[in-house]
Amino acid sequence: MTKSLKIIAPLYVELERKTKKNKRVSINMNVYRNLNFFTNNAAKKQFKEDVIAQFPDKKIQTPVEITYKVFKPTKRRLDKMNVVSIMSKYLLDAITEVGLWPDDDDENVKTETILPTEYDKGNGRCEIIIKTIEDDE
Repeated sequence: MTKSLKIIAPLYVELERKTKKNKRVSINMNVYRNLNFFTNNAAKKQFKEDVIAQFPDKKIQTPVEITYKVFKPTKRRLDKMNVVSIMSKYLLDAITEVGLWPDDDDENVKTETILPTEYDKGNGRCEIIIKTIEDDE
C-alpha cells in the first residue's frame, strides 16, 4: 500500500507587525537572497506553521519521493526554480524540525520532481505530493 500526502503551500506568507501594515514575503530565491536574517527567520517560521497544520499524521514513512507543481496567479513569466528551491528548503526543514521524519537527507528523500507550471488566475500556490516509496522485498 502506497501512502501519499498532498500539501498546498502558499507562494507568500504574511508577517504580522504591531505598528505597521502586515508584511507580505514571497517564497522565492529572488526575495530570499535579499532578506535580512530576522525577516527570513520569521517567514520560514510562518511558512512552517501554515504547512505543518496540513499533516494529519505524526510520522511520515520514509523513504519518500516529492513532486512540486507551481500554479502562478498571473500570466507574468515565472521562473519556477526560484520558487521551488526555497519552497523545498523551507518544507523539508519544517518536516525535520517537527520530527515527522528522521532527516531530509538522501536516505529519506530519494527524489524531488518539478512539474511544468500552470496558470490559475488569482490562486497562486505550490501543490506538493509526498509519496512513500514502498520496499519491493
